[in-house]
Formats: sequence, structure tokens, C-alpha cells
Amino acid sequence: MSSKMVFVFVFIALFARSVTPILCQVSEFISIDCGGNKNYTDPATGLVWTSDNEIMSHGKPVQVEQSTDDNSVSAPQYNTRREFPIDNNKYCYRFNAEERRRYIVRATFLYGNSMTGDPYPKFQLYLDATKWSTVSISDASRVYIKEMIIRAPSNSIDVCLCCATTGSPFISTLELRPLNLSMYATDYEDDFYLKVAARVNFGALSKDPLRYPDDPYDRIWSSDQEKRQNYLVGVAPGTERINTTKYIDTNTREYPPVGVMQTAVVGTMGRLTYRLNLEDFPANARAYAYFAEIEDLPANETRKFKMEQPATDYSNAVVNIAENANGSYTLYEPSYMNVSLDFVLSFSFVETRDSSRGPLLNAIEISKYVQIAAKTDGKEVRTLDAIKSMSLASDWAQEQGDPCLPTPWEWVVCSDTIPPRITKIVLSGKNVHGEIPTELGNMEGLTELWLDGNFLTGPIPDMSNLVNLKILHLENNKLTGPLPPYIGSLPNLKEIYVQRNSLRGEIPPELLTGKVIFRYEDTHLRRQGNKKKHYKVILGISVGLLTFLFVLFMGSILVLQYIRTKKRYKKFNDIDKGATSSLRTSTKPSTNYSIAIRGTSLMDEGVACYIPLSEIEEATSGFSRKIGQGSFGPVYYGKMKDGKEVAVKIMADSSSHGARQFVTEVALLSRIHHRNLVPLIGYCEEEHQRMLIYEYMHNGTLRDHIIGTNTEKHLDWLTRLRIAEDAAKGLEYLHTGCNPTIIHRDVKTNNILLDHNMRAKVSDFGLSRQAEEDITHISSVARGTIGYLDPEYYANQQLTEKSDVYSFGVVLLELISGRRPVFFEEYGSEWSIVHWARSLIRKGDVISIIDPTLAGKVKMESVWRMAEVAIQCVEQHSSGRPRMQEIILAIQEAAKIERGDDQNDKASSTVGGSSSRGTYSSRKTLLTSFLDIESPDLSRDSIAPSAR
Repeated sequence: MSSKMVFVFVFIALFARSVTPILCQVSEFISIDCGGNKNYTDPATGLVWTSDNEIMSHGKPVQVEQSTDDNSVSAPQYNTRREFPIDNNKYCYRFNAEERRRYIVRATFLYGNSMTGDPYPKFQLYLDATKWSTVSISDASRVYIKEMIIRAPSNSIDVCLCCATTGSPFISTLELRPLNLSMYATDYEDDFYLKVAARVNFGALSKDPLRYPDDPYDRIWSSDQEKRQNYLVGVAPGTERINTTKYIDTNTREYPPVGVMQTAVVGTMGRLTYRLNLEDFPANARAYAYFAEIEDLPANETRKFKMEQPATDYSNAVVNIAENANGSYTLYEPSYMNVSLDFVLSFSFVETRDSSRGPLLNAIEISKYVQIAAKTDGKEVRTLDAIKSMSLASDWAQEQGDPCLPTPWEWVVCSDTIPPRITKIVLSGKNVHGEIPTELGNMEGLTELWLDGNFLTGPIPDMSNLVNLKILHLENNKLTGPLPPYIGSLPNLKEIYVQRNSLRGEIPPELLTGKVIFRYEDTHLRRQGNKKKHYKVILGISVGLLTFLFVLFMGSILVLQYIRTKKRYKKFNDIDKGATSSLRTSTKPSTNYSIAIRGTSLMDEGVACYIPLSEIEEATSGFSRKIGQGSFGPVYYGKMKDGKEVAVKIMADSSSHGARQFVTEVALLSRIHHRNLVPLIGYCEEEHQRMLIYEYMHNGTLRDHIIGTNTEKHLDWLTRLRIAEDAAKGLEYLHTGCNPTIIHRDVKTNNILLDHNMRAKVSDFGLSRQAEEDITHISSVARGTIGYLDPEYYANQQLTEKSDVYSFGVVLLELISGRRPVFFEEYGSEWSIVHWARSLIRKGDVISIIDPTLAGKVKMESVWRMAEVAIQCVEQHSSGRPRMQEIILAIQEAAKIERGDDQNDKASSTVGGSSSRGTYSSRKTLLTSFLDIESPDLSRDSIAPSAR
């Protein structure tokens, strides 16, 4: 084979090797021992480690109990870890960096033995505003290494921990290692970081990793002898380990250490095969292979091989190491600069027919492309830093990282735009000293500024650029000087408070028109040309007195009317207060009355008609056919005189709580009407019995068709999608179509009923609550059904519509899997469908989730679309969950894909069938953020990755 030919293969591209490396100085290394209490030199590596005591004021050091002989784990930096509180804050370390220089940023995590029995931690790791990884501890004695290769976007880098799902966030070490020249340069580094997924030293002499001083850049090369689950399995027979002490010329692009290249594995039976899991895959990746001929082959022998798996357009390319590397003991490092890899990577090399020796492999290195998230505008960040410098002793001033992402600082509110903008600063009574920073004038997105109750001095600076400012609080400070004229010209200003300051001078006339709430008492400010005139005072008193008398007269009329109304509807209010008095005062039908909810009356709501008990008994043939049993009580089939089929629900609970459920359901269902909500036909309250009469739903509950008595009917995928869409539209109406918003609180498959056309309607509103306007949540004792109950709602008793979204996410997972929400025998230690499905989806394994009755009958991309939105719905924190409108769109999109009327459906595959190369649609969906699968645009169609 000619040396002029370029061979592309597994990880293939030949790079120029004419530049010698300029090794970075060890003095540039930053090594932080998190939780350590002193600085020291590691005797094994010679690296200097620094305690984080001086740079991290949050969290607490924890002594790590170890029970392992692993040399890397027994290093002194793993004797402690720093543990942070479980809250909504993020905790950040900041590195100084040289902008546009490439670095390795590495974080490690060793939990150690826990004596408390608490669940292992699971939390998020961020690099600036970019999600780096989900740290999920499953082995307390293992060091989890997270490594990112970046080109520094600015002169600082923040590493942040936040968003714990279980346990407390913690960290063992943090390291920054500068790189030189063009090491790890890619065509995409303006938009993507490289997250190291695998860096393996084949033929390693021991199970210990190789790092500094053997690698001058302190990369960690894992030994292929390391033992952990699904790590380098499927080894071909005849695989042998070889090594040499001769020098290897590694003068190539990435300069791997000589020690790694002096060892290798060879396939003496003509084949090398391996299989390993890649965290956070499938995804786009940059993959390298390292080959160096370290055996002295006789002149009549050759080593030629090619890639057999994974099959690509380059699988026929043959590699002759000595020829490609221009000689033995010289490194050849082919690569894929952008290739799509699966979660389980299987690769194999096979000897060619004209080769006398089997394939050889020294090392591999695989990194995932992680899209860099848009950070908050640098000018706004510098402004906040200037404000923080005015009160360094306060906890709020210690917050670091991006002020908006992934979670905002405690005193900041951000927009949902990309990039985010600061819209609100709240520093009321936060011990802020000094003059208001002039940089505030740069924050054009600001709508509210609260700086009241501090020790601010000096004049109010120029903030005329704050064209979106609505509310300005500067009261209770020590401000001096005039009120700047521009304040009256701010186009959106609604409120300004400057009272109790030393301001003086004339007030801009625009602030006195009444269009702006303006408070300025206890200042020296004055109206322009203001002269007190007694007649104005007399006139003001007279007008005020007349106004008072008029208000008093009208108030008396309203009070009398209220008393009469209260008497008229007293019994209904008594029910809501816990009384057991009758909903009706007579047995005559009534269609117009008031029901009290949370102390207020819903007047003239047109409540469903009253149906006498005798008619119900006749319709149900004496309650002879029981069709269900719910939390409310038994349900019976009936047929009214006009032929209308009904379901009669009898309330078994005679307590005040049961009475409130009855009243709630009557009141709510009488005023809401939607084709995806089960309609209430009437009610009955006689002889100490309370009944609700609904339209009969011929096909029962959704649960029956998934795991109940009707499972033999096997709902097809499109029917499931239509049912999901119907139910979502019903909930969306409750959340956005009702005023005030109604929160169901008990969304589950038992409460989704199916009519004779298999169209879904939401039922059972006994636990529903109404949200008041301008209130973001309702404080409420958590109620609902195990397996569907929102963990955030359960923890803090703050109910929002996102609690319904969580429950609906569980319903979607049931539709996908055909499994019940909680069942220990099915899920084992995962115990619930949420934990079980989440762990599989994170591995990229959606096939294991799908109902077996659907296998081979559904398009893969359609299932992924549903799986991704379901997992978003059951996010631990409600802020990460979608709205019902977004869920409806996702379901509709999944249906389009399944029907084949989506233009992007060409790449779909079938579960249990053949899959195409274009597994991922070009559509940017929620899946890309959840699984970190980057847009295929990265590779310009991703099917034929660029090779070098």
C-alpha cells in the first residue's frame, strides 16, 4: 500500500506531525482538594494540592471512610469531600483562565462508606451555564471522574453543583490542566465542548490508571485491566497483551504519553473485539485510535487489518501501522472528528487475508460533543459583580456561576430567553453600602429594581437606558442630590419609591400626573412652583369628606345585601366548613344556587340539575349493576327514562371531608364544560346519601386497557397517542381555560375514562383545587395517589399545575410501557415506573421500556418523542417540567411521525425491526436537552462524518 494514500478508519484521519510539543509548566496546574484542611504534595505524582477552605465558604468537609486497596482511591486527596446543602441554590468554584486557551477541567467524586444509610447522591454538574453531567453514585468505593476539554470562553471558568435528586451534592477534587498548541482543536469548538467518555490504555501493566508525570498534561488513562460493570467486555479469543521498553515517537497532534504507547493488545487469532458503555450516549463524538508497532516484525511479515464493526463507509480501508506511521515504534493516530456513536459501543478489528499478524491496538480516546449553553450577557454579569462588591460579608454576595443558569441567584430573576436577561434585582434590606453602581444603566432588560432598606449614598446615577423598568424601590437609604429628570421619561415606569432619603430639588412633572405611583415623603423634594394655598386644602378636605360619606353609604348597602345572601345560602357554606347539613333545603329540583369554596361563594353557577333518589333507583334497577369502585365510593350503571346511559357515583365518606369533596365536584363540574372532561348530568342528596350522576363511558378506565381486565384488547400506538392527547387537552383546559385555574390533583389512568369511540375524558374532581389570580401556588396538604404524586408537592405542600403535569408524565410512561406505576416485583430497587424508565432512557435504551405488545409495530422516533416528554414531565423540580400546551404539541408530533405525514420521518426505525442510519431526526426536541444528544447539524448530516 502506498504511503501517499490516506486511509480512513475507526476513528480515522492522519494529521501533520511536524510540530514538537511545548510542554506546559507544572506550575500552571491547579489542583484543589475539596474538603481538605491543608496544602500538600502528593508523593505518588509530585503534584501540589491546595485546600478549598480559602475559596469555598459553603458546605462542610466530610471525612471519607474507605474500604479498598485501590492505590488511586487511597491518595490523600480522597480522604475528605465537601458536601453541600440540599436546596435550590448552586455552589460554584471559579478558576482563573486564559481566554481561548484549551484546558482539561476535571472533577472527581468518591462518596465512601456511609454509616447513615441515606440514599446515594444524584445531582447535576455544570461548567458555567452548560450542563456537564449528571453525577449518579451507585458504588461508594469508586472514584467517578468527569472530564471536559474546553477552549476557555472568557478569563474565568465556573464549576457548579446543584439540583440534587437524592442525597447531598458533594465533590472530592477539582483540577485545571492547560494544553498546548492545537491539542484537541476541532472545527466546532466555538459551539461545543468535549466531554471525555473513554480514554483507555490497552495492554496496561497494572489496573492502576496512568497520569502525571508519565503524561505531562496529566490526562488520566484508564487501564484495560480495571474491573467495573460493562467495561471492555466481549474480548475475542486469542487476545494477548504485549509491551516494550523501547522509546516510541509520539510526536503527533495529541502527544499521548510514551508509557501508554509502549503497551498494546494483539489479536493472535486474527481478531480484536471489545464492548463498553459510553455515558450519556447516543451522541455525536470525536474518537481517536492510537497505533504503534511495538513488535519487531521480520521483513517477510506484515500487520494489516481493517475495521469490521461498527460498519461505516470506511470499513474497507486497510491499515498498515508501520507504513502509516512511517516506521515501527512511531505513533499513528487516526480519528473520526465527528461520528455518531451508540450507548453501547462495540468495535472490532480483523486481520486482512494478506497479513501475517493480527490487529494491534495501543489506546483509544472518545469524547462527546456538548453544546455550549448561552450565558447571561457579560455586561450584566459585571454589573452584578459590582453590586456584590458592595456587601462582601453577606451570603448573597458569595454566589458564583452564571446568575441565571442552571438556577438563578437568590436575589435575581431572569427571563426565559436565550441568552437569559436579568429582569429583576431584589436586594431589599441586604446591607448594601456605597453608591449605586453606574453599570446598572447597562441592564436594559431590567423591569424591577429593589434597593430599599440599605445604606446607599450619593446621587442616583444615569439609568436612562432602562426603558423596560416598571418598578423602582430606593426608599430608606441615604441618597442625596436631585431626582434625575430622565426618571419621568422612562416609558414603562409604573411605581417609584424614594421616601426617607436626603434627596432634594424639584420633582419631574411626569411623576405627578397620577399615571405613576410616586412616594417621596420624608425627603426634601418639592413640586415645581409649589406654593401652599389654603383653598386647596379646604377643597381637598371637603372632597375627601364627601367621598368618605359616599363610600360609607354604599358599604352599608353591600353589607345588608351580603347578610341576606348569606342567610339564603347558609347551608351550602356550612358544608364547606365541615358541617354535614344538606346540600339542599328541599327535595325540589334546583338548578341555581351557591356553593362555597374556600370561604367564597360561587354565585349563580348554573349547577347541574337535581335528580330525585327515586329516579336514580329506577334507572339503576335498585343499584344492581356495579361497574367500578373509586376513592369517592362505588359506581353503578343506570339508564334514564330518556334512554341516556349514566354512571352513578355514591359517596361512601359521610365525614366533613367527604362532604367537601362532594361540594367541590358539583361546583366545579357545573361550571366547566369541555369535550375531554366527563360531563356531570346531575346530583342527588337524600336520606343521608350523596350521589353524582355522570355520562356513562362505555369503555371504562384507561387503566383497564393497559394492565387491567381489558388488556387483551391491546391498544395500538396511535390509539394510545390519541388517548394521551385527549386527556392532555382536558387538563390544559383546566389549567388555562378556567378562571381561576383548576388543579386536578389526582391525575391517573383510573381517572381517564374512554367512551364508545375510545376517546378519552378526564374524571373525578373530588380533590381538585382552584388557584387564585396572582398566586403561583396553593399551600395544601399533599393529596393524591402513590406513584402519581408529585415529589416536590409532597415535600413542600405547594400545589401548582405542574403537579398535574408530573402525574400526567406517569400516565404517559404507563401508555408507553403497559406497566403499573408502582410494583416492586417489576422494578426492584427502582420501585417506581419513574425511576425505572428514567434510568433506561438515560442509557439510550427506550426499547426495554416499550410495551411488548407494540414491538415491531411502532416507529422508534415516535416512541422517543413520547418518552422524552414523559421524562420531562416527571422532572424532580417543577421548573423543569413543560406546560400542558407543550405536551399536547409533543404528542401531536409523535402521532404525525407514526402516521408518516411528518417530512422528517424518513429516518424512523421500527422497534424489533431494522433501523436506518438516520436514527435521529433533524428536529430539535426536548430529548436533545435531556439526553444531551446534540443536533446532527453538527456533522452536516451526521451520516458521513468528516474524517482526517
